Amino acid sequence: MSTIAAISTATGTGGIGIIRMSGKDCFNILKKIFIPHNPNVDVNKVKGYTIKYGYIIDPVTNKRIDEVLVSFFRAPKSYTAENMCEINSHGGTIVERKILEQCLANGAVLANPGEFTKRAFMNGRIDLSQAESVIDLINSKTDNEARASFEQLQGNLSEKINNISDRLLDILSDIEASIDYPEYDIEETTNAKALETLEKIEFELNKLIKSFENGKILKDGVKTVIVGKPNTGKSSLLNILLGEERAIVSDYEGTTRDTIEEFININGIPLKIIDTAGIRETEDEVERIGVKKAVGLIEQADLIIALFDSSRNLTEEDFNIINLIKNKKCIIILNKADLSQKNSETILYMSKLNKRLIMASMKTKDGIDDVYKSISEMFGNNEINYNDGVIITNIRHKEQIVKAVESLKKAKETIKNNMPIDVLAINIKDILEHLGEITGNNVSEDIINKIFSKFCLGK
Repeated sequence: MSTIAAISTATGTGGIGIIRMSGKDCFNILKKIFIPHNPNVDVNKVKGYTIKYGYIIDPVTNKRIDEVLVSFFRAPKSYTAENMCEINSHGGTIVERKILEQCLANGAVLANPGEFTKRAFMNGRIDLSQAESVIDLINSKTDNEARASFEQLQGNLSEKINNISDRLLDILSDIEASIDYPEYDIEETTNAKALETLEKIEFELNKLIKSFENGKILKDGVKTVIVGKPNTGKSSLLNILLGEERAIVSDYEGTTRDTIEEFININGIPLKIIDTAGIRETEDEVERIGVKKAVGLIEQADLIIALFDSSRNLTEEDFNIINLIKNKKCIIILNKADLSQKNSETILYMSKLNKRLIMASMKTKDGIDDVYKSISEMFGNNEINYNDGVIITNIRHKEQIVKAVESLKKAKETIKNNMPIDVLAINIKDILEHLGEITGNNVSEDIINKIFSKFCLGK
């Protein structure tokens, strides 16, 4: 494979920049453009895990470009399992680009997005699930998401999948023995043992599938939709939660006509919060589209925050909203609690809905702490146990496990219906194939390319 190079630090002004190279000719290229401060240093003989101080030059003009530190990593003990170096330069777009240009001019090629991590996978240093966790770790929005990604990077999911695969291979081994030595009549024993093992594996795989609900929250956030009639304080609540004037607040009804989406962090819990158009009957075509979108989002939401006016009677529109949210995880806010006039019938009716009820004022911000507390109780550590085994955060992994369970059920039916044992072997191989797509033991090049295309340059 060719020697690749790329800038690994974010674009823009910074204290340092890192230009990374990996490949068999890495040190030969480096030797052309790096002049060690100590003239006795031979770049090709520098030990791995060593840093050398010196200068990057243009070998054509012999002019110095920057003062640098170069980190040396020798195969196979590097990020890519190849010869590799990282040139630590001063930060800044111009300096980093000029150093990269020298790498490319002297034999390296520009790396594709994620190509360093792809090489780590292709060279066997990490498996595919660990490679995917790298980009998840980079994109983490909360401490808990970062922790889940790091645990996957350490191989927790891989270890679980490999353990299950080993037990399935044991079943295949018993099947082969049964087929090769029919005179010993061990098929019945093999089937009984296989069924017991499959039952245990099915339980473990279903547990992984269920963990995806927690993993989805860690990765994508709690999809939180703010709903209510126009002028109930939805946009004011969004602004309070964000700590900025993100949405227009007006006494006129129908100001919000489309959704507004933002990401916030409440006590370590990620929320993808969506402010919607006020739900009501309207002749305005644009507002009607916004209302339709709001109703659709209610169905998709992990959490609904519904606002009602505590000073007024409930209207038909209020009851329509109540009907939409009755089967959803929900926090009901009775807004305008700062007004001296309260509607006792509204408060009484809402208190009987068996939902979390908060008296609040968007004007004075009273009750906002109760909103934070409710979200923490609903989606905090009491709801999501981050340390209870492996958590699936990747939809691709979940889909493969679901397929594996489907094949596993077929395997169980094969045993129960006394079908030929070689049919069971086919079912077991199907399970292994689906699980192998998670770790990369059995995965197409198209899937590999699609995964790494999501990475940034230099990683």
